[in-house]
Amino acid sequence: MDHTALELIELGAVFFGLGLLGRLAGRIGLSPIPLYLLGGLFFGAGGLVPLSGIEGFTSLAGEVGVVLLLLLLGLEYSAAELVTGLRRSWTAGILDIVLNAAPGAAVALALGWGPVGALVLAGVTYISSSGIVAKVLSDLGRLGNRETPVVLSILVFEDLVMALYLPILTAVLIGVSLVGGLTAVGISVAVLAVVLVVALRYGRFVSALVDSPDREVFLLKVLGAALLVAGFASAMQVSAAVGAFLLGIAISGSTAENATKLLEPLRDLFAAVFFVVFGLNTDPASIPPVLGWAVVLAVSTTLTKLATGWWAARRVGIGSLGRARAGAALVARGEFSIVIAGLAVGYAAVDERLAALATTYVLLMAVIGPVAARVVEPAVRWTRAKRPSTAPAPSAGN
Repeated sequence: MDHTALELIELGAVFFGLGLLGRLAGRIGLSPIPLYLLGGLFFGAGGLVPLSGIEGFTSLAGEVGVVLLLLLLGLEYSAAELVTGLRRSWTAGILDIVLNAAPGAAVALALGWGPVGALVLAGVTYISSSGIVAKVLSDLGRLGNRETPVVLSILVFEDLVMALYLPILTAVLIGVSLVGGLTAVGISVAVLAVVLVVALRYGRFVSALVDSPDREVFLLKVLGAALLVAGFASAMQVSAAVGAFLLGIAISGSTAENATKLLEPLRDLFAAVFFVVFGLNTDPASIPPVLGWAVVLAVSTTLTKLATGWWAARRVGIGSLGRARAGAALVARGEFSIVIAGLAVGYAAVDERLAALATTYVLLMAVIGPVAARVVEPAVRWTRAKRPSTAPAPSAGN
């Protein structure tokens, strides 16, 4: 069979299979991310139906998927919201780092993966999935709840931490010197500061530059700008994903809303390919040896995220039910955890088992997160109902 024809058939099978998996995920009320990862495991090396010849396309498409994921995440926030969220949530954000990065670092050190592996796995277990959290809150009708701003503030803080963490991680993975690492961090901080200032004061000009009444022109300008910024950011040793995120912050108002609507289908397509690519690069046979550790991390970091949300909501006077909802909303891990693990594996700077552990962990957490958000409210109400009443018995006249 002609090589091009074979590639088209394989790509068609992958995309159609992803569509079926996405539909299945919608029917059972889960994020499609774990099913996409399973699809990658099915088609990858060591899978049941290994594919060959499409690696070039899928690898580049996966990179575009990361750029679009972070671009649309940035479009959800204005620079003012980021600054306000940072002021409001920095104490909860620090607690979030301590509680949720520590289990990953501890497991990496226990497995003998050294400081680099600890840094990578700490990031994998720390960051919640903004995409899954936003979808769950929307699906459950909780966007207007009192605890939702607390959840969003913590997510904003995590995004800002990632803007600093990813350049540090990249510098460590490529083995630069201390001076080179500090330079990368300095560049990242400077770029973040400049973008926030530009977005706060001149965001309307950035929006006007990419805006257009013509959908085709608008799409080309926004997508082109995102890829340009991501490419330049990568060349400056700042994560391409963070560059796209910062561009999203700089675009505001109706331009951001229109860009989100226009780019969502592309994001979903290329993000799905990204998760599949990660699965393709993971040998299913490598999962059973790390399954126990993945379960340990899943249990421990579910509890630590619950504690983070509970504490943060309590600080602003929210009741116990809202505190539980806030904690459960933060449980899911997803796209950023895979991005971090993908960076480490791409630079071949960590033990190959880390990819398998990260994949298994994200599979578990992408399922546990939405389920926890759905069951936490009835669970709290059931617990309350089972408690013995301490109220005085009514008098004979009542």
